[in-house]
Formats: sequence, C-alpha cells, structure tokens
Amino acid sequence: MSFPHTLVLGGARSGKSRHAEALARGTGLERVYLATATAWDGEMRDRIARHRDERAADGWRTVEEPLALAAAMEREAAPGRVLLVDCLTLWLTNVMLGAPPDAARSAVEAACAALAAAVPALAGPAVLVSNEVGWGIVPDNRLARDFRDAQGRLNQHMAESCGRVVLVAAGLPLTLKGTPA
Repeated sequence: MSFPHTLVLGGARSGKSRHAEALARGTGLERVYLATATAWDGEMRDRIARHRDERAADGWRTVEEPLALAAAMEREAAPGRVLLVDCLTLWLTNVMLGAPPDAARSAVEAACAALAAAVPALAGPAVLVSNEVGWGIVPDNRLARDFRDAQGRLNQHMAESCGRVVLVAAGLPLTLKGTPA
C-alpha cells in the first residue's frame, strides 16, 4: 500500500486532527470521516453539529460511530477511499462508560484488540487520531487512572498496527515510525 495506515498522536489542541485531515486530503482518494464523539451535553451537541457541517462543506462523508468502530471501519474501507477516525480517545471513553463497571476492563481489552486486529486487514488506507494522555500528572481517581492506562495500551497496540506513527505538538508533526508524509 503506497499510503500506510497512520496513527496521529498528540495532546489536546495540538493540531493532530488538522494534520490527519491534511494527510487524508493529500491522498486524493474519496474521504470518509468516522466520528466517534457522543453528545453528553449541549456544548458537545453544538460542537458535533458544527464539525459535521464543516466536514460536509469540505467534501467529507461523515459516519458517526461511537462504539462499533472496528465494524464501521471494515464496512467503510475500500480501495480508492481513505478513512479518517477522529478520535480513538473519545471512542475509548464510550467503550469504558458503556460497559458494566465489573466488566469494563475486559470489555475495553476486547474492543481494543478487535480494533488493532481490524486495521491491518482494511481494504483501503486509514488515518487514526488519538490523544497522548500519559505526559500529565497521575490522576487522582481510579476511573481516570484506568482510562489513562487503557489509552496508553490502546495507543501502543495501534502503533503496532499502523505503518506510520506521527506525533503532533504545537501543530508540528514528528514522524515516529515509517516514512514522513
């Protein structure tokens, strides 16, 4: 594949989504935006609507999938089409909060393993966006610590599954794995 599956990592407002969108646009392929956000409140509903409108105006087809991400990627992937998943962090939040507390860890592990296994088998290229959350302070509660740990493990699995990994800080991309775009 001339355009490898790409994981784009960074902190909040680092420019990772903008960089991922530019990578997808640069392929010249049909673009599908797999959005994972869930509208938990009015501000998030407004943000999702604004992003949906902006993407439509820019030629993206948006598929909203907060939970069954591996299945959506397999369904939407095709030669001549690039997928952009934004973002794995919101997806992981949905998986964690959607699982019964006593089964959350096993549900998260199973969902992450399924996602990591699906990526290499996709019929077309994918760009996946994820937050790097391990550089901050140690969270003060168990749920936040569990999330930080799960996000770190997910990012490691996705980095293994992708041919290119890019870290974005202050809008500047640094290629950690593979050939720079």
